Amino acid sequence: MSHLMFIGIAFWAIQGLRIDRFFPQSNQQRIKALIVMLAILLGYTSSAFFLNFMDNIRNLVFLVK
Repeated sequence: MSHLMFIGIAFWAIQGLRIDRFFPQSNQQRIKALIVMLAILLGYTSSAFFLNFMDNIRNLVFLVK
């Protein structure tokens, strides 16, 4: 669930960059595919970081005891 949420946030954020303005009109389908792939990459990576960070915080309690 976390991965999907972060992928959605990344997709929303990448669309705000308007990358398609820098490429010719003939490559619009490829640009859309690139945006989706970048959103998946960025969303999955940031979600994995967030989940690992939360796991490390939880394990920090055992280290302090």
